Amino acid sequence: MSNFIKNIKGDRAIWAIIVMLAIFSFMPIYSASTNLVYVVGSASSTFSILMKHAFLLLMGFVILYGVHKIPYRYFSGGSVLMLPLVFLLLLYTLIQGDTIGGANASRWIRIPFVGIGFQTSTLAGLVLMTYVARYLAKNKNKEIAFKESLWILWLPVAAILILILPANFSTTAIIFSMIIVLVFLGGYPWKYILYIIGFGIVFLAFFVLTAKAFPKLMPNRVDTWISRIENFSDKNAEEAYQVEKAKIAIATGGVRGKGPGKSVQKNFLPQSSSDFIYAIIVEEYGLIIGGIGVALAYFLLLFRIMMVAKKAQTIFATLLVVGVGLPIIFQALINMAVAVNILPVTGQTLPLISSGGTSIWMTCFAIGMILSVSSAKDESSTNLEHENPLNILHEAID
Repeated sequence: MSNFIKNIKGDRAIWAIIVMLAIFSFMPIYSASTNLVYVVGSASSTFSILMKHAFLLLMGFVILYGVHKIPYRYFSGGSVLMLPLVFLLLLYTLIQGDTIGGANASRWIRIPFVGIGFQTSTLAGLVLMTYVARYLAKNKNKEIAFKESLWILWLPVAAILILILPANFSTTAIIFSMIIVLVFLGGYPWKYILYIIGFGIVFLAFFVLTAKAFPKLMPNRVDTWISRIENFSDKNAEEAYQVEKAKIAIATGGVRGKGPGKSVQKNFLPQSSSDFIYAIIVEEYGLIIGGIGVALAYFLLLFRIMMVAKKAQTIFATLLVVGVGLPIIFQALINMAVAVNILPVTGQTLPLISSGGTSIWMTCFAIGMILSVSSAKDESSTNLEHENPLNILHEAID
């Protein structure tokens, strides 16, 4: 064990935060699992759910450990090699995906011999962020031509996002938003960014109109997006059942909470162990420990990620850390915002706490990449860091 700990590299604070979140996740997962056993009936026992979560976390940390040992410069070329594979996986996922409740839910593929679903869009997001970081780093000292960047940068991005959009609008919006943030920090011209945002809005409008005109192509997905927005924006409308139960859970939890395992709303709240686990945490552990404590853990993780980005020795390393790190925090904020009814329901999980193999594994992969950067030593300093386009970020941290 001591030899294993000695081989751990990178930011120790990040290691401590993710281990703390992983250990803490067992308690709300075990508590919320009673819903799946006694209400939904999708599991045989709460112990089996806990063991599955432990296995997923264990595999996640194996991934994290292995990835953080890889020199971060290998991720640059790896992203180019992975793009065609990700495209094919997304295409296959879209074609073979199941229909749940009459709605197109083509998000997962089944991993053979394991019986665990894999959400390919999470892998696609990680590859895209790395690819964009690679492009920006390679063009840091060049004047970017918009037409050229359309083919090299935005065509691959668009191809991947178009395949994700029909089944998962929220993930598409998150990835696109994070890419826009990354290209801005990476020095991509402002006017070109506005062009891309405009193109994105026009394409989304075209997609919605097409889906409404030909509903058999994507059953109920656009209607689902519209109904979620309408239910959220219209305060006089009847609230969605799951949002109502989440609000009850948070309200009854109060400041101190009901205590571990004593949640009542977990028996009524759908997705209590994944999408709405934050509401169960607040109900059982209260506003201070459960609500504010969990949020502070993610903000502390964000601070350490920004410190790693600041201290990175190359522009690609800085962009890589920002590109794969910010989506983790953004996803956590969205999950918590949905639980407290600040945002419409999106289906985003709480990283490292919610159940679900894909989310855990890809989060661990991303953190492993960040730790790979933070553990890098004796890197070449010939990249003219004083010309780093992320001076805005550095100055903000200072």
